[in-house]
Amino acid sequence: MTDHLLQTSGALFEAVQRARLFDDSKTFPDSVPLADPGTIESEFRRVLDDFVRTHFAPPAQAAGNATDGGTDPAAGLAAHIDRLWPTLTRDADRADAPHGSLIPLPYPYVVPGGRFREIYYWDSYFTMLGLVASRRFELLDSMIRNFAWLIDTHGHIPNGNRSYFLSRSQPPMFSFMLRLLERERGFDAIRPYLPQLEREYAWWMAHARTPHRGAAMPDRHVVRLCDGSVLNRYWDDRNTPREESYAEDVELYARAAPARRDELYRNLRAGAESGWDFSSRWCGEEGGLEDIRTTELIPVDLNCLLFRIERMLGDWLARLDEPRAVDYRLAAERRRVAAVKHCWNEEHGWFFDWSWREEGQSGYWSLAGVFPLYCGVADEAQAGRVARNIAECFLRPGGVVTTLADSHEQWDSPNGWAPLQWVTVQGLLDYGHDELAREIATRFVDLADRVWRRTGKLMEKYDVCDMSLDAGGGEYPVQDGFGWTNGVVRAFIERFGLDAYPAD
Repeated sequence: MTDHLLQTSGALFEAVQRARLFDDSKTFPDSVPLADPGTIESEFRRVLDDFVRTHFAPPAQAAGNATDGGTDPAAGLAAHIDRLWPTLTRDADRADAPHGSLIPLPYPYVVPGGRFREIYYWDSYFTMLGLVASRRFELLDSMIRNFAWLIDTHGHIPNGNRSYFLSRSQPPMFSFMLRLLERERGFDAIRPYLPQLEREYAWWMAHARTPHRGAAMPDRHVVRLCDGSVLNRYWDDRNTPREESYAEDVELYARAAPARRDELYRNLRAGAESGWDFSSRWCGEEGGLEDIRTTELIPVDLNCLLFRIERMLGDWLARLDEPRAVDYRLAAERRRVAAVKHCWNEEHGWFFDWSWREEGQSGYWSLAGVFPLYCGVADEAQAGRVARNIAECFLRPGGVVTTLADSHEQWDSPNGWAPLQWVTVQGLLDYGHDELAREIATRFVDLADRVWRRTGKLMEKYDVCDMSLDAGGGEYPVQDGFGWTNGVVRAFIERFGLDAYPAD
């Protein structure tokens, strides 16, 4: 990989993004140069528009989610999803575009669809759920091998396999992928990947041994709180506009108050690392994106996922009689205690993010508060109160809504997202709230099925409040495909036997 890519940095990049030659800011960073960068850069000085369109190959238009057989309501949604996987599957990448931003992967993989023409980290776990339900185990194997390769090559799993994603990751789901593989193939199948899992964990925990000095001390992904406990936050090593949303970020910077500008770009990037890009969760219900403060919060979901990694490493390494298994189990217990202490609100019966800067809970209601159930952090009493709040506050006709705030950001009301439906349902099942779990899954599959029958597509996200709409709104045009929706819907159909809806 070259360190300097014309389509992700430098004068040409800035000119193209500011000129908005492409309707979608992500298009140019994904383009591949068709000549030597030095020659291209000298020619750029003549005519910008002709230069770009002459010397770069824009990414091919991604196929939607229609299959050769079209939409066949009689066959059912599960059969449609099963036929769709080849449309979203990419073969192993050829390393024949040395100046492109794509990080070539050595094994086949599934992309989300639409403008998302590369693999994405946390998306892939929820896609894998559907691959297992569809009995596509060979793709499960190859995708896990790709993620292990990324850890070996780059030290962590980036947001996606683009060079401009290398400065951040996404919610750490590699251990959950291995758990999925273990359930299908047994412990021996995941044993070779434990070194990569430990390496990924070490990347998230870098600088965790900073001495405690009595005040909250953030250092990249790690924050040592005032009481000495160590928890994690989302972070990005770069404090510059995102290449894939460059023009939008620069315009937002111009609108932001001077006091918020210093770390604005990093907070936007950290929000992208969270997967919740974007939500008023990171800004406060009264604030907009110009007030984003992602790095000032201890996210309850991230810390629950890291707790689960520590628990799984402790269990798996104990099976190999590795002494450090004890260290991981102790780390998990320390994290559980700290997460509950700082994020559980006894009065409201919910888990909230913690502001390390303000030393208090955010008070912002979001489905991040369900992750303590999904990861086994909550006790039975806490899980019962969370379940009641889900039923009373978050349940909608099409599933569960992401937050209780309607901010017009895509990770807010009225939108519902497949991964959060899965996390909520599985967390409820793990604590014995089976009836509510089934109701949520049924409503979400019903919504996806209705939209599919009207449009022939599965969407990236849905408006779970209005069943007459085809999709939810957000930062960019609605994307169809769609990897994690296909995966979660297919897994719900398999788990609950839901593939039997009449046509409208």
